[in-house]
Amino acid sequence: MSLDERAARWRADLESWAIPEEILAKAPASPWTHRVARFARRTDAVLAAPQGPTYERAREALPDEGSVLDVGAGAGAASLPLRPAALVAVDENRAMLEALAARGRESGCGTIRLVEGRWPDVADRTPVADVAVCAHVVFNVPDLVPFLAALDAHARRRVVLELPLVHPTTWLNPLWGRFHGLTRPDRPTSEDVLAIAREMGFAAQSEAHTAPDAPFESIEEMASSACLRLCLDPARGPEVARAAEELGMWPLPPRQFVTIWWDSSK
Repeated sequence: MSLDERAARWRADLESWAIPEEILAKAPASPWTHRVARFARRTDAVLAAPQGPTYERAREALPDEGSVLDVGAGAGAASLPLRPAALVAVDENRAMLEALAARGRESGCGTIRLVEGRWPDVADRTPVADVAVCAHVVFNVPDLVPFLAALDAHARRRVVLELPLVHPTTWLNPLWGRFHGLTRPDRPTSEDVLAIAREMGFAAQSEAHTAPDAPFESIEEMASSACLRLCLDPARGPEVARAAEELGMWPLPPRQFVTIWWDSSK
């Protein structure tokens, strides 16, 4: 399969996850909202105990007094544990960037530059760094080839991605069936990202691993998040929690991630 064919399939597979318009129209809030508190909690956890392949592959490529570019930075879970001398954080969500900046100052990170916007739209106003990291973003990127190309162009030494093995909302599939009668897709996967990176000419390697933390602290928090993603009234949280237990979804199994990395072609 050619690069163009792989890229087209990736886009089509992502589009198959679109929420039907008749469901979306009834949503009490945008199902794509990201809660800063959850992202900040994960950042606090990894700052306290940096670990795992993503951290290790980025750390070993980062020189003394080196710089890091974090694309789709969220609250900084992928970049702040590296404690770089200089950090450039890119994200569309201003509140996420502010949470990152606050934690960066507290954690001993060097200079921090915030770039608000979508990658690679903001690439031309984003400086090059020694290491580029991008965690839990690519499943939101329909045009993956230019996205990865811009990452590679902005990394002097290495690009490091972290992503789930499968689409990040796959865990909700049984609930989509229960509440909306929908059967959700099973593609794309992390293997597609790896294949595209290699087809682009990058000597990409990968390592699977288990997430060190749970995504939710309680069934109530899980149900609240599920209501948002399923376009349901938040008052139905207890109903969603009961359904999750009946379907054998709770407690959620440990999340499976993969780290993909390559040395920059620069």
